[in-house]
Amino acid sequence: MIKNFKLKKNNFGFYQVNPQPNSEEIAKFYSEEFYTNDYKNFNDSSLEVQIKDKDFFEGKWNDIYNNFLEIDKSLGNKASILDIGCGWGQALLFFKEKGFDCYGFDPVIEAVAYGCKKGLKIKQTGFEGMDVFEGKKFNIVTMLNVLEHLPEPTKALQQVKEILKPNGILLIDVPNDFNDFQIAARDTHALNDWWVSPPNHLNYFSKNSLVNLLKFLGFSINICESSFPLEIFLLFGENYVKDKNLGSLCHKKRVLFEKNLRKQGKTDILKNFYRSLAELNLGRQISIYCTLK
Repeated sequence: MIKNFKLKKNNFGFYQVNPQPNSEEIAKFYSEEFYTNDYKNFNDSSLEVQIKDKDFFEGKWNDIYNNFLEIDKSLGNKASILDIGCGWGQALLFFKEKGFDCYGFDPVIEAVAYGCKKGLKIKQTGFEGMDVFEGKKFNIVTMLNVLEHLPEPTKALQQVKEILKPNGILLIDVPNDFNDFQIAARDTHALNDWWVSPPNHLNYFSKNSLVNLLKFLGFSINICESSFPLEIFLLFGENYVKDKNLGSLCHKKRVLFEKNLRKQGKTDILKNFYRSLAELNLGRQISIYCTLK
């Protein structure tokens, strides 16, 4: 945890940690600490979590896949996809089964080694540059829970533009912080800003601020979606910030909410619900699908 920092809102409307850790501190954190027990409450990217909630994650990845096809119906089975910060490669393994040509990179040695054993084309490297595959351009680039971690998100997205094919799709998924449910829950329970956690997160986006950044960089916005507004449980009186056991129970309820809707054939209702939440800047996560103009 970084001490004696402040949050500063920039011209796009999202908050950034000031001062920021240097590159060596960031690299050390992700290579040695990110997947440890200390950060499990901030991190749903561990292999253990993704295997345990396999149905939940595969439902999410299938929604992503269908959104790609909604944006570009011409995407074929051999469409190339790069997952920046691919972690243990579980999303890439799903897209590989769909026929995509899958690439990825991540700073965590163990995660990359695991993905390579599964036959994925992934490399172990940090986020200093995005052209990891030597000039290759991609139909799709995904940054799932990545941009909030980067000290220079604008620079990173400028680099992403250089590796996207014409009309290529960029998907960014980030926490939706300082949203109205979150603020109301914080004040109701007299909590601090528990979601602020440098060096884990250096940027704190909303749907509007992320859209502002992407439009500034020349992207066209295709789809905005949220995820389940977990803070609603706090407003119900279930203080999972103070009681971590409640956090697990609330997550299970959220999983059941989605699982039961999918089971009853209401996937489109779920999609429209999350897109409506995004319009209100609500939901725990924000996903923006965009293409280059």
